Amino acid sequence: MEGDNDTGISEFLLLGLSEEPELQNIIFGLFLCVYLITVLGNLLIILAVSSDSHLHTPMYFFLASLSFVDICFTSTTIPKMLWNIQTQSQVITYAGCPTQMYFFLVFGAWDEFLLTVMAYDRFVAICHPLHYTVIMNPRFCGLLVLVSWVISVLNSLLHSLMVLRLSFRTKVEIPHFFCELNQVVGQACSDTFLNDMVMNSGIMLLGGAPLAGILYSYSKIVSSIRRISSAQGKYKAFSTCASHLSVVSLFYCTGLGVYLSSAAPQSSHSSAVASVMYTVVTPI
Repeated sequence: MEGDNDTGISEFLLLGLSEEPELQNIIFGLFLCVYLITVLGNLLIILAVSSDSHLHTPMYFFLASLSFVDICFTSTTIPKMLWNIQTQSQVITYAGCPTQMYFFLVFGAWDEFLLTVMAYDRFVAICHPLHYTVIMNPRFCGLLVLVSWVISVLNSLLHSLMVLRLSFRTKVEIPHFFCELNQVVGQACSDTFLNDMVMNSGIMLLGGAPLAGILYSYSKIVSSIRRISSAQGKYKAFSTCASHLSVVSLFYCTGLGVYLSSAAPQSSHSSAVASVMYTVVTPI
């Protein structure tokens, strides 16, 4: 063990979704198309919201913010994956891996908090419509986005610094298409108890608390919708939440599933496939 350990390691190897050569072109073409559609689609949303004064409302402000974060979120992983496939290289530098991990965690957590903020926005709009403009004023909306960003940065910085204290073998193979936190920690040859404790605590606090907020908001929303007498009114109220609810379900079910199952060593490939759902499919 000591002979294999090297604190001067210069690179990691990302094994990707598949090592079969005949699948590489298919994966490259599929992910390139998805990435372009994600970036262009979210840019169009931002452009539409910023150029149309009728869309200068809290709901569309949060939607534009989410689109920006989704572009950044996918851009931390997919371009590197495409580059590795194109150059037939699996290498990511030792500096590049924690850097990718840092930005992935920043935009992933920011994405999560924005989904929670959007649920709160729908809760206020449906349950307290007469006070909506007073509560969701521009200053408060900006503050919600800013606080979400600050918490995301601090959380990501903590995890990244915790990884830098670990020791790795001279050859580190990560069975993933990007440097995901639990996969990198799992490859360390030094004690990871503190990392695991911080990671699990982060999942419970930064994953559980926003999810509880979303569930509470939707429980109140459903209760309010049930009190609406007309079927058309119920449909209109629910239609503003349906797409958000589907994205929340996809993001949380796959994201939490990946991290909660990280203790199972046989789940590396299935974990990588599940990660595609919340890193690629959700933003598009």
